[in-house]
Amino acid sequence: MGETIRLTSPLDGFTFDAWRATPADARRGGLVICHAIWGVTPHLRALAGDYADLGYEVLVPNLFARLDPGFAERDTDPALLAQRNSLAAAVGWGAEVLDLVQAAIEALRPPVFAMGFCFGGTVAWLAAARCRGLSAVAAFYGGQIVEFLNEPPQAPLILHFGRRDELIPKADVARIRTAHPDLPVHEYDAGHAFVAPNGFDAEAARLSQLRTLAFFANHGGGRSEV
Repeated sequence: MGETIRLTSPLDGFTFDAWRATPADARRGGLVICHAIWGVTPHLRALAGDYADLGYEVLVPNLFARLDPGFAERDTDPALLAQRNSLAAAVGWGAEVLDLVQAAIEALRPPVFAMGFCFGGTVAWLAAARCRGLSAVAAFYGGQIVEFLNEPPQAPLILHFGRRDELIPKADVARIRTAHPDLPVHEYDAGHAFVAPNGFDAEAARLSQLRTLAFFANHGGGRSEV
């Protein structure tokens, strides 16, 4: 279960929607989930519930709120692919929505973690570099990360990619490894969007989640009283 709440940008006072899911008992921390180009979809709202069951208080902010308010009714719609990509390009592939991410971080009690998928994976990289108050970050198949390699993460960061991803060249993953050899970069025998319904791979989704949870636990995501 979850609910829609309103958040306020610390940059300009803009108010926008976010989906919130809360743990029923002991809390591991807060978690901001950065969505793919499809927005705050039913899948991500369900995923927020899954992480709430694991002890995280979760917020999924609508990062396109200034251009496209409201939540998505479907997980994907191929007919809208060009339009959704244009939204991502219009916000600099995440560079211009970090105030919304920061609002979500500030709405959660520490420790606060973040993760992102596809477009949101690039947002997660940028949040690790520019946002304040993050204990650790996980970026899943962020296609534009290579455009921001000169911005080193300031928070601990783990990255996940699919070896058979047709949208992210292997050379890009190699560039990330070369530029930041200290970062854990994991590759899976899967394609793009292996956590999402349109590219789901059960083994890759399971293993990447286990690694992410362990990474978060190593950076303060332990159990505490609500």
